[in-house]
Amino acid sequence: SKMLGCDISKYQGKVDFFKMKKAGIFFGKGYEEIEALTVVDLLRRAGIEIESVGVGSSLISGSHVIKIVCDKTVSDISVNDNLNGIILPGGMPGTTNLMNNSRVEDFIDKCYQNKKLICAICAAPSILGKKGLLKDKKATCFPGFEEELKGAKLCHSTVVVDGKIITAKGAGVALDFGLKLVELLVSEEKAKSLKESLQCR
Repeated sequence: SKMLGCDISKYQGKVDFFKMKKAGIFFGKGYEEIEALTVVDLLRRAGIEIESVGVGSSLISGSHVIKIVCDKTVSDISVNDNLNGIILPGGMPGTTNLMNNSRVEDFIDKCYQNKKLICAICAAPSILGKKGLLKDKKATCFPGFEEELKGAKLCHSTVVVDGKIITAKGAGVALDFGLKLVELLVSEEKAKSLKESLQCR
């Protein structure tokens, strides 16, 4: 078969051109801007379809009063959407606003049941901890939230992967967090080339 004049038959079985990876990132009022927007930027550069999902509204103001218009609101999307993963940014009161939303909880539960990626940074791993999803799993978070990670094996690493759960410490490691998601959703090679193109050390 051909697409745009290019014979792709030789690639079939190696790369699936027709199944772009899809992720959702949830924005609650008071989200941490660096953590959220860095991840959106990196995943889009990597060719991942990532939808920004507003909780309570499509216009969401961050913890430093940077406002964004999300692609959709949490009530616009179905829990049955074929997502390969979800991302929970930190920030306050953004984390609390995500934690208190039953629709966000439904998406977390669905991804956990279907063994999809669940990614949380800064204070947001506390959402997973309170749900009991970190029991016996390695995890990290922003200092001061450790007690919220119920049953977790706390790590000092800045980004921690345990199975399908990825946690990270905070805004200062948002690039590393995003690149790890690119690695897991696309490939290690894609993450490496993206890191080089961004002039990361």
